[in-house]
Amino acid sequence: MASRQPRAWQRMLSGRRLDLLDPTPLDIEITDIAHGLAFVARWNGQTQGDWPYSVAEHSLLVEDILARLHPEIETRWRLAALLHDAPEYVIGDMISPVKAALGTEYGRMDERLTAAVHLRFGLPAVLPLAIKKKIKVADRISARLEAVQIAGFTESEAKQLFPLQNDAIMSVLRIQLRPPSQVRTAFLDRFHSLTTPGLQPA
Repeated sequence: MASRQPRAWQRMLSGRRLDLLDPTPLDIEITDIAHGLAFVARWNGQTQGDWPYSVAEHSLLVEDILARLHPEIETRWRLAALLHDAPEYVIGDMISPVKAALGTEYGRMDERLTAAVHLRFGLPAVLPLAIKKKIKVADRISARLEAVQIAGFTESEAKQLFPLQNDAIMSVLRIQLRPPSQVRTAFLDRFHSLTTPGLQPA
């Protein structure tokens, strides 16, 4: 008789128990996502300033960049941008070399969690390729900005690592560093503005 794969439960502050290997939309809560992402540091915490630059702050910036680049984009795709790193609320933010060393299992876990998050909030489990590409561009712009403004990279290093077709938007963006509690609130506010009928997203 084949042995069953052990479950990998994570208890959330909401009281939910999330199976990281087999997540379901019913176990996803936006308050858990907002809290987790607000306390997960980008760049392994190797950033300047008195506060870590969190994944929640990065997600807010990526959603803002997407809206600036594509003002007429549907609100649901702005929500997808806000949630593009949502799985990191339970699996953390790992730099690319570590992800590569972990192999394909990390990628599969990320995909399963992403699908569960998307379905929980009315998005397709897998985003249309055109939308994924648009979010990826916004993500790359954010990474380039972070690299130069808070992560200690030179302009030339950042350009090499995060090449952009058009970097004009860089001049109007600034990195924010805030306490996690403030970022958590800002993330939830943005989520509700994107999901509440009748509200106009900021």
